[in-house]
Amino acid sequence: MLDRRDLLLTAAGGAALAARAVAAPASATPGAEQRLSLLLDQFFAEDLADSPELATSLGLDIGPHADLKSKLHQASVADLERRKRRTADQLARLSGLDRKVLSGMPAVNYEAVFYDLETTDAANRRFHYGDEGAGSPYVLSQITGAYQDAPDFMATQHTIATRADCEAYLARLSELARVMDQEIERVRRDAGLGVIPPDFALKAALGQMKTMRVPAEQSTLVTSLADRAKAKGIAGDWQGQASAIYRDKVTPALERQMALLTELLPKSVHEPGVWRLPDGEAYYAAALASRTTTRMTPQEVHKLGLDVGAQLSARADVLFRKIGMSQGSVAERYRVLFKDPKYVYPNTDAGKAKLIADLDQLVRAMQRRLPGYFGALPKAGLEIRRIPKETEQGASTHYTAGSLDGTRPGIYWLNLRDTAEAPWWDMPTTTYHEGIPGHHLQQSLQRQADLPMLRKVADFGAYVEGWALYAEQLAQEMGAYASDPAGELGYIHDALLRSGRLVTDTGIHALRWSREKAAAVLSDTDGDPASLAEQEIERYAVWPGQACSYMVGKISILRLRDRTRAALGGRFDIRKFHDAVLLSGSLPLGVLETAVGRYIAATRRA
Repeated sequence: MLDRRDLLLTAAGGAALAARAVAAPASATPGAEQRLSLLLDQFFAEDLADSPELATSLGLDIGPHADLKSKLHQASVADLERRKRRTADQLARLSGLDRKVLSGMPAVNYEAVFYDLETTDAANRRFHYGDEGAGSPYVLSQITGAYQDAPDFMATQHTIATRADCEAYLARLSELARVMDQEIERVRRDAGLGVIPPDFALKAALGQMKTMRVPAEQSTLVTSLADRAKAKGIAGDWQGQASAIYRDKVTPALERQMALLTELLPKSVHEPGVWRLPDGEAYYAAALASRTTTRMTPQEVHKLGLDVGAQLSARADVLFRKIGMSQGSVAERYRVLFKDPKYVYPNTDAGKAKLIADLDQLVRAMQRRLPGYFGALPKAGLEIRRIPKETEQGASTHYTAGSLDGTRPGIYWLNLRDTAEAPWWDMPTTTYHEGIPGHHLQQSLQRQADLPMLRKVADFGAYVEGWALYAEQLAQEMGAYASDPAGELGYIHDALLRSGRLVTDTGIHALRWSREKAAAVLSDTDGDPASLAEQEIERYAVWPGQACSYMVGKISILRLRDRTRAALGGRFDIRKFHDAVLLSGSLPLGVLETAVGRYIAATRRA
């Protein structure tokens, strides 16, 4: 279930948006700012009413929105088309406001929201399959679909504190079957257009669905409610009621999805790229531009990946020599490091619990470093949890933001299906990326910032993932690896992965590489085991362009930091620079440049 909207880019580009913001006059009329504020609040209310999951993820499914806690989003073809019409209508209403009379942060807010609506609407008009805009072209895959999202969402986002919460949970569990059947409708519609996921994506999805199809008493969709209700002392046969819904509604809906994917499997192909889909080359161009919020071509992105990868490999070679490993290519030495047993925790529940406990210690140590690099600090707590066993075969390590009021913490979800795939030398940088100073810090501060609600929950991939990758380098600059060359190798390894993503994402979708060639190239870039490299490529195949957002965003933030330091000289303050980036909220990269420019100008005037 999605708790965010996908954001797309049209030919207008981030640079043009930034130029429009820069051109705004120095002063704005209060009336225009008020009208913009009211309009953005209306948009947020409309989006919230249409996404019960968003209301829950923000902790807003209470009071006047309490009814949303019993619901899930509508997922039919008709509802998708209705949302597209709403996007077009919001764009028209926003376009009716004269942007030229806005300045400062209101101008930035306008440009960010206009960018979202304009690019999403353009993609909606051109492409007629998959999600709204140019998000994922496939409704069901190993990483998309309600079957994939529901266990985590129901267990961690849907709070259980009262009997009403339990009853709402049961209602939502019934709703899940309806959503899954509506997804079937859309999959059949798309298949009729020639849009069928690659065979490996279908097989992986079927494998996860089989894992999910367990007796009711073993399903987290049932036990999550029963266990939490018991812990809260809420009387009732919640286990029995949830089991009945799971058995009579959810399982049959899951079996219908499995039957559909089995039916589609003989019609699928092994090619991973979206170039084979209707208007596929244009779809990838839109997806790539959406995820990077730039106008970079696939060829430019591909070359950037090769160039950055060469620089990182040179640094890795120096670090490997420090720990006595000088033979073989960088990838070959990483493969040796992966197999070193001294870095691997026992592949048991106890071993995995110990790994999480040790990562908690890393988080606490990093928290002590933050005041030297950030003015604003996050108020929300952070928890580290294992991805549920039902979905760990296809799910990636990721972060889920907490509630707006801070009562529900952010969660760093760690895939621990096999601890050999998570050696300790690679764990610190992953934790800095997902936790602090990465996603948790960024998204918590965005929600604390003085921004319209619509901007508090905005999510531009290049900004969000770019910041998290920047945070990995920042941790190194903060001294996190001062006496730990193996840990710094982990940081370089993950940066190599992101440079490899630029190469392989464009490889499969623009250069028409095979899944096997892309996996081999990725493995030869960062030394990942074949199983991990293959899982990565399979993810890129069904989520085109997203893998490119990380490195493009990081490089943009580093360039802005260099520009700010050069402009301010001795007045440069890393804490204030970070505040200027983070308290402006998630932005297209061109608009972020405008926001940082405002900070530079204000500092010079002070």
